[in-house]
Amino acid sequence: MSGITKAALFTLAVPLLAAPALAADQPPGALALKRVLLSTGGVGYFEHEARVSGDAALTLEVRRDQVDDVLKSIVVYDDRGGIGTVDLPGQEPLETAFRELPFTPQDLASPSALLNAMKGAEVQTSGSRAVSGRLLSVTEEYTQLPNGGGTLTRNRVSLMTAEGLRQLVLEETDSLRFADPRVQAQLDSALAAVAGAAGKERRRLTIRTTAPQADAGAERTVRVAYVVAAPLWKATYRLTLPESAPGSAKGTEGGTGDLQGWAVLENLSGDDWKGVELSVASGNPVTFRQALYSAYFVNRPEVPVEVLGRVLPPPDEGAVAADVMAKAQDSAVRSRAAAESGAPTAMAAPPPPAPAPAMSAPFAGAMPQRAAETTPAESTEATAQVLFRYPQPVTLANGGTMMMPITARAIPAERLSLYQPNTQPRHPLAALRLSNGDSGETGLPPGVLTLYERIGGAAAYVGDARLATLPAGESRILSFAVDQAVTVDRSEQPSRTLSRATLADGVLQLTVTDRQTTTYRIAGAAGEDRTVIVEHPRRSGWELVPPSGGAAPDLTADAYRLPVAVPAGQTVTLAVALERPRIERFGISEMSPEQVRAYASSTELPPAAREALAKVATLRGAVADKERRVADLEREQAEIGKEQERLRQNLATLPRDSDLFKRTIAKMGEQETRLDGLSRELATARKEADTARNTLRDQVRGMTF
Repeated sequence: MSGITKAALFTLAVPLLAAPALAADQPPGALALKRVLLSTGGVGYFEHEARVSGDAALTLEVRRDQVDDVLKSIVVYDDRGGIGTVDLPGQEPLETAFRELPFTPQDLASPSALLNAMKGAEVQTSGSRAVSGRLLSVTEEYTQLPNGGGTLTRNRVSLMTAEGLRQLVLEETDSLRFADPRVQAQLDSALAAVAGAAGKERRRLTIRTTAPQADAGAERTVRVAYVVAAPLWKATYRLTLPESAPGSAKGTEGGTGDLQGWAVLENLSGDDWKGVELSVASGNPVTFRQALYSAYFVNRPEVPVEVLGRVLPPPDEGAVAADVMAKAQDSAVRSRAAAESGAPTAMAAPPPPAPAPAMSAPFAGAMPQRAAETTPAESTEATAQVLFRYPQPVTLANGGTMMMPITARAIPAERLSLYQPNTQPRHPLAALRLSNGDSGETGLPPGVLTLYERIGGAAAYVGDARLATLPAGESRILSFAVDQAVTVDRSEQPSRTLSRATLADGVLQLTVTDRQTTTYRIAGAAGEDRTVIVEHPRRSGWELVPPSGGAAPDLTADAYRLPVAVPAGQTVTLAVALERPRIERFGISEMSPEQVRAYASSTELPPAAREALAKVATLRGAVADKERRVADLEREQAEIGKEQERLRQNLATLPRDSDLFKRTIAKMGEQETRLDGLSRELATARKEADTARNTLRDQVRGMTF
């Protein structure tokens, strides 16, 4: 690490440092925020700590919108004691407080609204008119003030007293109170609930812990932690490259760059962070919410009450004697059975219930709780994530933003050019290959990177890049500018090759290989060599033909990466070919003669196959001729039928003794004679066509190659 990098890190890190809070400054039993871990999953881990002795009830306030997450994730660690319960007010404490009261929160908006809600209650007034009675009604009265002074509103209270109906003006009364102490207590409770609801955006949790019996008075540490939603922290990087040697080849030189990584984060927890241990975690954890703070009720089916019909049985005078006799007989039977078995005649009392098992730890007692582990190093690989722990306590006010350094080290960086046709079709991108190699370093989270280069001893800005997640042992290519000194021209040429043909059971099967060749012509920079990485798109179902004499390409999710060395001032050609085999099947009997002749004349087929297909073409031509003859005869037959239909319609309108009638009859006779001949010819033609098709089918079935 260079001196410039270390100095910059130290200068920016100074505002983060804060003196750690001493345990002596913390009052006993008070929970203080000690540890914060922010995750790229959009959540934060907050751990509070308190020193207690004996049984303790610790209080913790959280925002109302965080209660669901707190109930899902809260965990309590106790050095030696046990964990009892965690309780907090209901989701709607104000509604719960008013549920059993005779008035609503809206009735407390004004004295008149409250009095109207309490109709029938006994009240007592004092002042110029002291009256005691039950509330009947409160009505508003409007009085117009003189000289356009506006309107005066007063409330007239009607009371039912022992002397009868009395009225008074509420605004002229010194005081009015409810005579029943229970009503006054209800009003006091409602007002207290309203006052408590003023801070309804926060909920107070009470965590109860129990001390071990052995040393109930000893002081111990209790930690309370939970996971709630938190702003996503962002990673940013600065990479400074060393000065290039004159005439060096970009992409052929090795080297390292000075990398600084920072975490940008916000404190939107609602509380100030004072001397907390701060960590950030990079990963992709599964996080979700569940409405645990809401009350749910199961819908149950309603069963109707069975109401039987009314029955009035007649009196039975002999029922009493018979009933007494039956009871006596039944008692005697039970006595004899008890005597034979030796059991007492009275029912034995049930045995006392077994003592309930002791409550399992941690609720019952003194199972020791292990404290939450912290990250011992500045960065370390954890389960599915990388942790970065700042080594000094951090202080940050609520709503504040800060930068925390997460890495500062040298990293291998190779200069190269990356050609991506979809990004820039004519020029490659100036890029770097960063390798997080075998140095034992942890992975780097994704973030933006600003690139600098030393020129003449001073640093100069080069460009910005985006760094994807870089695990240990892997590398990433970062593009930061367009390399105007290199030009790329590309062209595509499709082709098709018949690689195999088979004929069996009258089916011609062809194995065809489609080939797509892309030629890249790369004109290098005039003054220096380049290593150009060509990203050629991958296509589903197509395979890359390995380039002759070239290095094996790297694979990305959607492209092949093929390296090309381009000397200064020269043009290099790279041909990339993709192939896709496919199979075509044709029924020879259903193919047209032209299709069969085309395949028979193909030089890609062996002589035996071409000879067999030529014979098939001849037979298929004969079948086509016969089918054509049948079609011609059928067409002529249909035309004569249409003509005869027309002549029959004309005959219906012609006089029978006219010459036209006689000529029409004669013409129809000629057509009938032709139809008879067509029928014979058509039968013969169809028979010949069937014979030709059968011959073709038999010949084709016997052919194989």
